[in-house]
Amino acid sequence: MADFKVTRSIEIHATPESVRALIEDFRRWPQWSPWEEMDPELKRTYSGADKGLGARYAWDGKRKAGSGTMEIVGFSDEEVRIDLRFTRPFKQASTSLFQVRPSGHGTTATWTMSGEQRGMAAVFAKLVPMDKLIGKDFEKGLARLKAAAESEGH
Repeated sequence: MADFKVTRSIEIHATPESVRALIEDFRRWPQWSPWEEMDPELKRTYSGADKGLGARYAWDGKRKAGSGTMEIVGFSDEEVRIDLRFTRPFKQASTSLFQVRPSGHGTTATWTMSGEQRGMAAVFAKLVPMDKLIGKDFEKGLARLKAAAESEGH
């Protein structure tokens, strides 16, 4: 088993509310998520609440995206906590935490994923640490989140 934690932050010239609105509604993730474009045939299913606490999203991709589910399990003005479960290519459970806090320029958005890798995922992690595996994706996603939030503010 191997614990992991990956964190990236960005400054966004938009209100925390407008940034959080892009995160708390899974139907808006194609605007900014770095993984949504990996598979043009990605199948998406939404259930539970429309947004915020209890919102659920499942995906099934034929290519790099794999398959899994997400559910918003914690929600406040400054945080969105997501239970993330991959079912393919590896079974993996982790937590994604998005923090959106006021800053001098609008909002500091921080994306953290943490969890424990088991089985084949733990073996793979010894070869390629999670930060190296998904850190660039987080940076890309946050840059796209910034662009989406800032374009909506104008």
